[in-house]
Amino acid sequence: MDGTRSIDDRYHSDRKLADGTRVRLRLLTPADRDALARGFERLSPESRYRRFFSAMPRLPDSLLTYLTTTDNVDHLAVVAEVIDGSGSAGEGIGVARFVRLEHASDTAEAAVAVVDHMQGRGVGTMLLGVLARAARERGITKFTGVVQADNARTRALVHGLTDARGRFEDGALMYEVEVPQLALEEHRDSALYRLLRLAANELSVVFGKVTGESRRR
Repeated sequence: MDGTRSIDDRYHSDRKLADGTRVRLRLLTPADRDALARGFERLSPESRYRRFFSAMPRLPDSLLTYLTTTDNVDHLAVVAEVIDGSGSAGEGIGVARFVRLEHASDTAEAAVAVVDHMQGRGVGTMLLGVLARAARERGITKFTGVVQADNARTRALVHGLTDARGRFEDGALMYEVEVPQLALEEHRDSALYRLLRLAANELSVVFGKVTGESRRR
């Protein structure tokens, strides 16, 4: 029930990165539409491809509408914003989301994207930690995703995650991992945490193709 959820539409958490940058985490709302579009345009072509499997220069209106129409139960997104000197939230720097599968209520596709100049600084870990907690509160125990298997190093590392089940399809590894019940930072042996670390190291790891089409699979 909503009363037992710590991650809801009132949620916000102010944090500090290792380099001192102050960041605010909160749930995405339809009012974030323009900010999401601007954030996408700040991604490099490679980052766009790794996240959306397409180097499209901007988000189509239909996809932008889909990504900002969340109900915070079956479709939820967490955004990260830089906090300025006055304590106000400014630039959006990352977003993580899940979309519950229609045919498996305990499973969701999950995705995380961080603007290029903030990658590798801990933003993705923070976002995914909140996303995992929100998912558990809503009865989601598994995340599915995709690994772009475009080099041998990535394939070898992913195959080493014995607690991640997967299959190859169209040149990518489709996988499933358990959502940790503990805080992600306290669960460093989980497949989800290690997959995120691969992403932070700029390997070809993305957390799902979250689009209307993929949700209906």
